[in-house]
Amino acid sequence: MSTVLTPQSTVAEVQTALAELDDPRMRAVNEKHGDDLGVNLTKLRGLAKALKSNQELAEQLWATRETATRLVAILICKPRVFTLDDLERWLREARTPKVQGWFVNYVVKKSKHLEDLRRMLVEDADPIVASAGWELTAHQVVKSPENLELTNLLDTVEAEMKTAPERLQWAMNNTLAQIGIEHEPLRSRALQIGEDLQVLADYPTPPGCTSPFAPIWITEMVSRKSAS
Repeated sequence: MSTVLTPQSTVAEVQTALAELDDPRMRAVNEKHGDDLGVNLTKLRGLAKALKSNQELAEQLWATRETATRLVAILICKPRVFTLDDLERWLREARTPKVQGWFVNYVVKKSKHLEDLRRMLVEDADPIVASAGWELTAHQVVKSPENLELTNLLDTVEAEMKTAPERLQWAMNNTLAQIGIEHEPLRSRALQIGEDLQVLADYPTPPGCTSPFAPIWITEMVSRKSAS
């Protein structure tokens, strides 16, 4: 009999429900990408929906340090109650790609502290932490470019992206592409940097998907915008 969760459920009950959904084959696939997770994300979201918004429980779930449990914590937490210190602490503790990605997208991007946190993290000595800063930078390129020195960002990408660790490199590449897509005066330089560095040029891209190689990505998205 499967565990049924309610807004009154405990951490132990949430862990039991997640364990019941764990699929060893899915876990093996996810572990290749750095995520120790064997739960179908649609089913995980269903568990979180049953718990409803609950910051106290979210903090207790986060403290378990388990990936699946932390994903539930992100879904039920209240983004606007996080202080800047809270956001930094959770982000520094978010080591797996899925937990970091969800926390950046579902919590940090909804916070009034987004720009302050971005500035704190983007030059961090820890490349995993810095990658979160660069993902927030890519977001700001689109949403709030007035907070950024775009030319300086391109200088940094040109100098550092080629040799950056994988997750940091990916986030810097995202920033490069967004500058090229969103800011026409800098597009030619963004394209040239992408061509010169050849980062992700050989990345395997499924049919129907856009390559993450910046020159292809920029060209494709600009073309779509022009056609719309």
